[in-house]
Amino acid sequence: MASIHERIPWHEGESMMQQKLHIPPQENPTNPFLTPSGAYLIQHSPLLALGTLDDKGRPWTTLLGGKAGFARPLGHSVMGIRTMVDPSYDPVINSLLASNDGDESVEQADKYRAVSALTIDLATRSRYKLAGSMVAGALGQLGDASGSGQEHQASPTEAQIVIKIERSLGNCPKYINKKQIIPTIPEPALVSGTLPLSAEAIELLAKADLFFVTSSYDGSSMGTNNRGGPRGFVRVMQNDFSGTTLVYPEYSGNRLYQTLGNLCVFPKVGIVVPDFDTGNVLYTTGTTEIVLGRDCAAILPRSNLAVKVHLEKARFVRHGLAVKAQPGEPSPYNPPVRFLATERAGSDAQAANRQVVYAKLIKKELLTPSIGRFRFSVSDPEVAGRIEPGQYVALAFEDELGTGYSHMRDDDPMSLNDDLIRTFTVSSSMQGNLPQDEFEITIRNVGKVTKFLFRQNVKAGIEVPIQGFAGTFVIRQPDGEVVPFVAGGIGITPLLAQLPDLDLGRIKLLWTINNKDIGLVLDSFDRCPQLARSTTVFVSGAADAAVRGQELQTMPRLEQYGAQVLPRRMVGSDIQGLQGLSTTWYICAGSALRQALLSWLPGKKVVYEDFDY
Repeated sequence: MASIHERIPWHEGESMMQQKLHIPPQENPTNPFLTPSGAYLIQHSPLLALGTLDDKGRPWTTLLGGKAGFARPLGHSVMGIRTMVDPSYDPVINSLLASNDGDESVEQADKYRAVSALTIDLATRSRYKLAGSMVAGALGQLGDASGSGQEHQASPTEAQIVIKIERSLGNCPKYINKKQIIPTIPEPALVSGTLPLSAEAIELLAKADLFFVTSSYDGSSMGTNNRGGPRGFVRVMQNDFSGTTLVYPEYSGNRLYQTLGNLCVFPKVGIVVPDFDTGNVLYTTGTTEIVLGRDCAAILPRSNLAVKVHLEKARFVRHGLAVKAQPGEPSPYNPPVRFLATERAGSDAQAANRQVVYAKLIKKELLTPSIGRFRFSVSDPEVAGRIEPGQYVALAFEDELGTGYSHMRDDDPMSLNDDLIRTFTVSSSMQGNLPQDEFEITIRNVGKVTKFLFRQNVKAGIEVPIQGFAGTFVIRQPDGEVVPFVAGGIGITPLLAQLPDLDLGRIKLLWTINNKDIGLVLDSFDRCPQLARSTTVFVSGAADAAVRGQELQTMPRLEQYGAQVLPRRMVGSDIQGLQGLSTTWYICAGSALRQALLSWLPGKKVVYEDFDY
């Protein structure tokens, strides 16, 4: 055993992972003993994730918990655990404390099994990694297993476990969503012990914002940690009788890559996903695949590093946990959910081109104080490919706006997972007056990248890499039908790009706009006067504009073009009262208006493009 003065060296997998990601040399901060801060957190945390290998060498993870103090330091680098467990369906408890035939009444554990753990307090976002050996353990049986039908019932049992801690390391609070833990009595019922995953398990993954993961280097060196993010950050890539594969992004962290280092050498992982609303729990074990760079972006756009988990075994247990929780504040470091390329048509634009093509800013027009039109030329149109109607362009701004690595940045936490790749709907038509090597985007000044563009002097000639063109939001006009399109503010851009391809006499445009943005409407009608005659414009904020004076003076100009102008917000009767329109509606709007429209259009086919990504 290492002394207090000795440093634990990186193992080959950790070194390999750090080299792949070009991490500067650093010392391993892992301690070869239980530190005082780790001992304090063990005693004051209501949760402890525990991992081990089963008799087939597969990692599993469980989540133990209750009131703070169920786990506590017993002496120098020794931890004791006493808590309610599920001995029948919990794979870790079964591996550590049950005999080979699954008899949960065994009183003495198989000693000196390699284990790892993570003590964690979600209320304070505090966590500490632990690893070592189980030196003693026993089960106290409280009842008999029983059950029938598809769900097999088991009675909870008290477990006592003693662990010799040989390594420990404190971790940062990033990506931990606060929760207040509530102890409960587990009433475990096995819902499913086979693959593919059950519907309940899929529903759990769709809402999960936290899971715990166990990995191993050589069977004696193990690690357990958590992964957190926004609800649904774990994506289901495949779930059928030919296989089940999960994918999750690896966000920017402390750059130690201990879990991924283990997976480089021993690509097996055990994951437990708790449902803190119900006490349900999903246990899985499987083989991993680490994906980097463009290969990662092709699977999970906007990501540079992710893990694919090909499940080999899974158990979904209803009411298997000894805890529930009340949700609290989400982590300010959480990025938006990153969807699989297969979940959004064309969302793999970022990985479409492997040869770098640049977009050069050549023209900028301000249409309103916060909306502008930007024209770019393409350095190599042949490589970039032809722009089709209804597509967007993905542009990379890392070279212009990247600030280098930073572990924590409380003044701007979201920036740490900002890859500075942005997608913008192409608002120009390839049938218009632009050369074939140029395109336009019409955007609102709302964030870091758009503010950068609005500040640019065209004479500076900035160039940014084009990640690709993609998207399939194409407006189709069946013979004889008038097709409705609802635009919310800047959501007019997909329609603008397709105007030359459409019969504007068979378009019904319902456009809701803030009075401050009327300049966008005037510009659109100036460019295509025929569009106005098919348009009803809903102008919100009109009362405030009347007080300030100027904006309402432009509204008569809209009517002069032939548009119908209503100085109010759109309401359900505006939509439901329309007659003679196609049953297919096209929508491009923010989430609030989109949800309202969907509720106003029961029985209609709705095709929409959203801004959620």
